[in-house]
Amino acid sequence: MTSHVIDMAMLKNVFGTPEMRDVWSETNRIQKHLDVEAALALAEAELGLIPEKAAQVIAENAKADRLNEEDMQENMAKMKHSLMPTIKALQDACGKEAGEFVHYGVTTQDVVDTGTILQLKEAHTIIVKGLKAVAVELAKLSRKYRSTPMVGRSHGMQALPTTFGYKVAVVLNEVIRHLDRLKEAEARVFTGVLGGAVGTYASFGPQGHEVERRTLDKLELKTPDITWHSSRDRIAEYVGIIGLISATLGKLGNEFYNLMRTEIDELEEPFSQGKIGSTTMPHKRNPAALEGLASLTKPIRYNVAIVQEAMVVEHERDAMSWRGEWIALPESCIYLSSQLNTAQAVLSGLIVKPDNMLKNLNKLGGLLLSERVMFAAAESIGKQTAHELVYELSMKSAEEGISFKELLLVDERITKAFSKEELERLLDVTTYLGSAPETVDRVLEAAELSGWLTNEEEESNG
Repeated sequence: MTSHVIDMAMLKNVFGTPEMRDVWSETNRIQKHLDVEAALALAEAELGLIPEKAAQVIAENAKADRLNEEDMQENMAKMKHSLMPTIKALQDACGKEAGEFVHYGVTTQDVVDTGTILQLKEAHTIIVKGLKAVAVELAKLSRKYRSTPMVGRSHGMQALPTTFGYKVAVVLNEVIRHLDRLKEAEARVFTGVLGGAVGTYASFGPQGHEVERRTLDKLELKTPDITWHSSRDRIAEYVGIIGLISATLGKLGNEFYNLMRTEIDELEEPFSQGKIGSTTMPHKRNPAALEGLASLTKPIRYNVAIVQEAMVVEHERDAMSWRGEWIALPESCIYLSSQLNTAQAVLSGLIVKPDNMLKNLNKLGGLLLSERVMFAAAESIGKQTAHELVYELSMKSAEEGISFKELLLVDERITKAFSKEELERLLDVTTYLGSAPETVDRVLEAAELSGWLTNEEEESNG
């Protein structure tokens, strides 16, 4: 019986993806611990610390499907130790002679931390792939709608015209920075550790650092300059980046959620036949995907805090802070996998409504372009005077429900400065976009140059 949304048959694919769940499954966790034990034994044999034959037996048996799972569960209940049941099962599988050399010289945290980094490295591949896919979809939308006018809003209110492509390009630029962050973190984060009880290699003798280096080379991880049992910044850094990515995706979900509101109706998430919006209101087409996208940012944000709390470690090691990572790191990766999957699906099938965007642009009867009128008038009467004049007319329009355009056309101070045709031009919302389209082009060019928009097929074809 499952008790967490990550594993519930009805909900698990809303909160994560099968691929990411496999990475953080108990089976894969145990296998990564066994991978560390196997690499350690082989490295120690190369240096003459254990017999070569024993190392081969350990490596051959370090497979999760070869171990007795029932015995491991029983031993866990008895031993109350996170790794010892796995070590005991591997010893039993290897036989008495070779089994004596299992886990030779290392401590539990060496194996668990290094195993966690191996899992995180697998998760990283999925995250980068998913975020690249999101970037590709954002680039497509930015390019397609680079000049599509829509309302730009500040403080929740209509402000000035912008373009939908510009709005999306802001997010694209942010996502490219996240991809850069992920790449830059690889050299620091994907580092194992095999320092022994307090990190001094005492049990290995003078060959300690070489044991560590050879073991980690076999696992394709970097070797630390010094043990990081009590330095949790690597994991905290990575979860921090996950938090940043999640916040961007949550912001996007929340923004699109608002633009899908009935009264705004500028966007709609993809709809499929059979999708139910409400058990009682048959007409509802709710933003379910967008809500899911936005909702997962909050638990990830709190997980970032949990992992940062884990950086406060007592002395050379403690399990109090350490266990927080066991909860927060898998959850964060799994939740993010759902967000990336949802974001790609929403963006690739997004329903954009340019006609409704234009209708909303004209909703204020010209008030949206008060800034433009002010600067045009400023050329003859000065900026501050023009501001006072246009402010006066704007407030009258808002409070009395009279069209701003109508007020301008009957005000002598305005008609002296502009003809009716000139006012018509000034109030055309589609011609006051600033440099929005050109800026989109610049963002797209930078994204292309970054290399992150190249798909996997193009990379494999050279």
